Parts: sequence; C-alpha cells; structure tokens
Amino acid sequence: MRKVLSIAAAVAALTAAGSANAINANTTFQVSAAVQKVCSVTAAALGFGNYTPGAGAVTGNTTLNVKCTKGTTTGGTIAQRLMTAGGADTLQYNLYTTAGFASIFGDGTTGGVTQGGTGTGLATNVAFTVFGSLPDSAANQAVTPATYTDTIGVTVAY
Repeated sequence: MRKVLSIAAAVAALTAAGSANAINANTTFQVSAAVQKVCSVTAAALGFGNYTPGAGAVTGNTTLNVKCTKGTTTGGTIAQRLMTAGGADTLQYNLYTTAGFASIFGDGTTGGVTQGGTGTGLATNVAFTVFGSLPDSAANQAVTPATYTDTIGVTVAY
C-alpha cells in the first residue's frame, strides 16, 4: 500500500511542478459575416366592386408591404393597366401613388413614377398605399358586362 501512495504522491508533485512552470501561447482571430441586402413584398387585392357605365368613376385602394434590410434603398415598378374578361374587351384603370390620383404608378421611364424607400429592418413593414381609379370613360362604357380582372406585377429593385 505504501508503494501505491508514494507513486500517487510523486505524480501529484510532478503535476503541480509542471503547472507552476507552464508557458502559454496566445492568438486572436476575427469573426465576420456579410449581411446581404434582402427585401420581400406582399400585397392585398384591390377590388373596385361594381362598375355601372355612365354612373361615374369607381375608386379603391390597397397596401403594398415591403420589408428590407435596414438601410436598403428601393424603387418599384408597376406597368400599364387593362383588365380583361377573357374576350376582346378591356376595362381601363390606373394605379396612383396619392389619394388625389395625381401621380400614376409606373416604371419611371414611360410615364408614371416609382415609389422609393429605405428599409428599416426585416421585422418592420414599410407600407405603400396604392390608389386605384376605374374611369367612367367612353372606352369603359362600351365593354360587355362581365367580371374583369388583371394581375399586377410588383418589382422591388434594391
């Protein structure tokens, strides 16, 4: 038993002596991540409801919700508007950036304006209200009764 204890004591003494004379080597390293620009966009449908030719223009609105990484600048485009019912007739309408129907949404090159903005982070929507007007024009008064639809493409350029 004495031999075992003396070996254990010798190992403990060597371990203690080794840690007292330990030499350390140190370094540093960098950690990095590149945050990429990202945006997403959602929109609700814009319904004009019933249009009665000769009874006046019909209006409506919807909201585009854009989420972008903080500081990401954006621009958007929305093209010319015609609704169809599957036949030759088309129902004219337009989308605007203001409730006064003064600025038509467009691509910024062929008439109309784009809506710009700056991202506030992906947790926060930046909302753009889209105002629609279906005019009571001669062309619209000459269409066949039906349900007319169109699909709007929204592009968020960043």
